[in-house]
Amino acid sequence: MAQQLHVELVAVEETVWSGEAEMVMARTTEGELGVMPGHAPLLGQLAEPGQVRIKVAGGEQLSYEVAGGFLSVSNQGVTVLAESASPVPAAQGR
Repeated sequence: MAQQLHVELVAVEETVWSGEAEMVMARTTEGELGVMPGHAPLLGQLAEPGQVRIKVAGGEQLSYEVAGGFLSVSNQGVTVLAESASPVPAAQGR
């Protein structure tokens, strides 16, 4: 089994998604960012409009439209703090 990241996607008032993933991709103000297990710690501001994509085991990809916020990578995993986050239908998220 491949190494996993613990991922938390949190909007202002709720946890939108939480679980283990193989990779997280997001567009920050510094450019597109892909985070895999072992990534160096960082803090990035999410670009607007933006999308966060979470690749879970088995190749499934979850996509969320996000507005505002930050992405934090630490030894504990990835946390995305957004003002709002809503799921993107599978056909549009790829």
